[in-house]
Amino acid sequence: MFRRTVFKEDHEMFRDQIRRFVKAEIEPNHAEWEKDGRVSREAWRKAGENGLLCAAMPEEYGGAGADFLFSMVVMEELARVGAMGPGFSLHSDIVAPYILHYGTEAQKSEWLPKMASGEAIGAIAMTEPAAGSDVQGIKTTAVRDGDDYIINGQKVFITNGGNCDILVLACKTDPTLGAKGTSLILVPTDTPGFRKGPLLDKLGWKAQDTAELFFDDMRVPASSLLGTEGRGFVHLMQQLPQERLLQCVRATSALEAALEWTVEHVTQRKAFGRTIADFQNTRFKLAEIKAQAVLLRVFTDRCLEMHMQGELDSVDAAIGKMLTSETLCRCLDDMLQMFGGYGYMWEYPIARAWADARVGRIAGGTGEIMREIIGRQLTGDRG
Repeated sequence: MFRRTVFKEDHEMFRDQIRRFVKAEIEPNHAEWEKDGRVSREAWRKAGENGLLCAAMPEEYGGAGADFLFSMVVMEELARVGAMGPGFSLHSDIVAPYILHYGTEAQKSEWLPKMASGEAIGAIAMTEPAAGSDVQGIKTTAVRDGDDYIINGQKVFITNGGNCDILVLACKTDPTLGAKGTSLILVPTDTPGFRKGPLLDKLGWKAQDTAELFFDDMRVPASSLLGTEGRGFVHLMQQLPQERLLQCVRATSALEAALEWTVEHVTQRKAFGRTIADFQNTRFKLAEIKAQAVLLRVFTDRCLEMHMQGELDSVDAAIGKMLTSETLCRCLDDMLQMFGGYGYMWEYPIARAWADARVGRIAGGTGEIMREIIGRQLTGDRG
């Protein structure tokens, strides 16, 4: 039997704590959050109080000073119960690292402690109506005007967009330079000229406050620049392997959880005088899904180990993101079928998992873009 080795005893002790929190504070409220279209701010503050946010952040900025694997424990436990609403991982493991790695001391001191406590919720704004996986194609501009930037543009499909207090914004400070004219700007969302659109009505992730964001002559001080002007595209590419690894972890944990739900269902549900599990087709399908789940788990855990050693590159992450997201969708479709009509009912977690999984093949770079990244390494980038 395959045994995981990436997590140590202290990680598993933390897992027990997180599992209790999820059972007490997340599971009972998630259905209501799905109706509201967002997770309550009270839940964010409780998550901060219980160490779910910014666990890997240095203690001087309000974090626990733990390693990245503690954050992955949080992600796994949320995925295990199908709780896709809380955008804790994007907040803690994507937005906060941008500020930590590229921010000034003033930016870090102001925002990271608030993010660790849940007082401030973070988001990152890259995608635009005409620029998804093609980050170089963004049109939002930040024009220098004395000691300020004046920002105009629009972002779409922004996770945590409805709740966010602080935003890492990708924009063009020099549209004539293409990727080299891209910069990141740290934007408090109470800035005049910033506006949040209505929450988007999505196929899945119903409790996630995904929104459009608008910038109309929004003026921010030049000190809001995050990192180096014109290096925004490089900063984004440096962080994408970790972002895609997060999706590998989520997909793999979601697949394992769905398999447990399905086995429980088919061993109890009867048809034609026997359980669904008694049919050979059911057992064969479950065996195939189990094999896929084990393969993904071995690969994902190895990617986690490589990331902890600083060895995970963009191609490794692209392979993982492509395989885990597509395998999850394929296997969930087979498992939903085993539930029959019940699998089509929103009250059953398998239905929500099926709907939630589909975005994994799009967000963070489509499966087609992942293939392009992998293919270019194999054949050489021929432009």
